[in-house]
Amino acid sequence: MQRMSEVEIDIRQLSYRFDANRALGPVNVQIRRGERVAALGASGVGKSTLLALVAGLKSPTSGEIFIGGAPVRGPSARATLMLQRPALLPWASVSENVALGLRFNGLARSEPQRAQARVADLLAAVGLADRADALPHELSGGQQQRVALARALAPQPEVLLLDEPFSALDIPTREALRADVSRIAQKQGATLVLVTHDIADAVALCDRAIVLGGNPGRVTADMGVGDEGVEYLTEALRAA
Repeated sequence: MQRMSEVEIDIRQLSYRFDANRALGPVNVQIRRGERVAALGASGVGKSTLLALVAGLKSPTSGEIFIGGAPVRGPSARATLMLQRPALLPWASVSENVALGLRFNGLARSEPQRAQARVADLLAAVGLADRADALPHELSGGQQQRVALARALAPQPEVLLLDEPFSALDIPTREALRADVSRIAQKQGATLVLVTHDIADAVALCDRAIVLGGNPGRVTADMGVGDEGVEYLTEALRAA
């Protein structure tokens, strides 16, 4: 039996009502520290909403979420969210965009040299060390997403939440960014939760998949991911 000390994200009887006709939950899920979990399901079932609830950007109608044993009551440095669109500040340089997370957690002010070193390390990790002074419009779409990834990782969150971050990218760029996410998240020991419609994303990045289906949206399948699990995952998505 899994010890509670190993649980990073604990979702208990979570429900969220969109309107009179659509709802999510109740959802009960536990995610271990360092685990990589994909959330899949049809459009509108509540995958992105579940991610926003874990990030503290939305409040549940009922139920609770805990990260590291602490209840989620709003946005926290414990978890950061990377979206489909990079949402970079157009007037700020690449390094300034990455440093935003360090401004929010206070490191940029309390230890500016350490913050600068952290930004430089992350830009090197995502292959953009030579574009630190560039503006977002001078970058390709894939490079912008790399900046967004570095920004999300800057505060060294315990939990990295990814909401369809690869969907707008061409296949080679998508595969390269997947590899970056996998490598850097593993190095930092971050727990990863990925919302995607693409089974290939789930297989490349995650060791477990949760399928949401129905209305209200519920967990209809919870399984390991691997080469042998692709067929079962495809069937679970069809059945959701």
